[in-house]
Amino acid sequence: MSTLANPIPSTAGAAAVSRNSGKRHYGTHIFLTVMAVMWLIPLGWSLYTALRPKADTDKYGYFSFGGSFSFDNFIQAWTQGGFSKYLLNSLLITAPAVLLTLFFASMMAFAVSRVNWKFNITLLIMFTAGNLLPPQVLAAPLFEMFKHLSLPYSFSDSGNLLNTYISVIAVDTAFQIGFCTFVLSNYMKALSSDLTEAALVDGAGIWRQYWNIILPLCRPALAALGTLEVIFIYNDFFWPLLFIQSGDRLPITTAINNLQGQFLSNYNLIAAGAMITLIPTLIIYLALQRQFVAGLTLGSSKG
Repeated sequence: MSTLANPIPSTAGAAAVSRNSGKRHYGTHIFLTVMAVMWLIPLGWSLYTALRPKADTDKYGYFSFGGSFSFDNFIQAWTQGGFSKYLLNSLLITAPAVLLTLFFASMMAFAVSRVNWKFNITLLIMFTAGNLLPPQVLAAPLFEMFKHLSLPYSFSDSGNLLNTYISVIAVDTAFQIGFCTFVLSNYMKALSSDLTEAALVDGAGIWRQYWNIILPLCRPALAALGTLEVIFIYNDFFWPLLFIQSGDRLPITTAINNLQGQFLSNYNLIAAGAMITLIPTLIIYLALQRQFVAGLTLGSSKG
């Protein structure tokens, strides 16, 4: 008789635990919903403004819901701002910078997490501490250094690193390596040491362990970091504006300046230009969304 009565308390206890767990997460869900709505309001309002003609905005005001909607502002912003040219410039900067950042950071993360030597912790601290330094502090020294570094005129029409994509790619890569090294080293530490020990017994060298064993297992983390780095470097405005003087070589983040009027600004047109600059990063995120989420969550289930 006692064995028949045992399932009833256990079922009731499970139901109570489930109710308590739901109550605990209820406040979290409300907080996340409110934060998501607050985050999306500026984006939604910018899109709403971009779809409205300026005449309707002048008539009803920016904070109104009257008038018509069209894509005329997007078409005008694309042609007037020269977004096709600036988008190509951003691609020439972002793609190499992201690939170089992930490649160098993965090698550094492998060295400090999978190889036992006395300087691995020291190097990891140095790379991480570099992220604490404001980039603007190094603006003047980097500008002078690039100014005095000579390049063949086949690579630079100025004879130095200024006014070249190389300078922007180098700086973006250098400043992003520390963050990526920190994330990838923590991810690699969670991988079983038996993997590299078995490979070492089979005669695999350091490079083979890194390239054929550890790196393929880090694809979710690399995809997550790749998504973030595309957003960071693509949206960078400071370094291209500092090192590139030719207007036809600037990235897309500077194209919005072409939409500014001399005496009057069409904010509907500017909002449309801002929405255009958002599209590439949105496409990258949607394409890598599954890998991005997996890269953020896999590390939490290790150990």
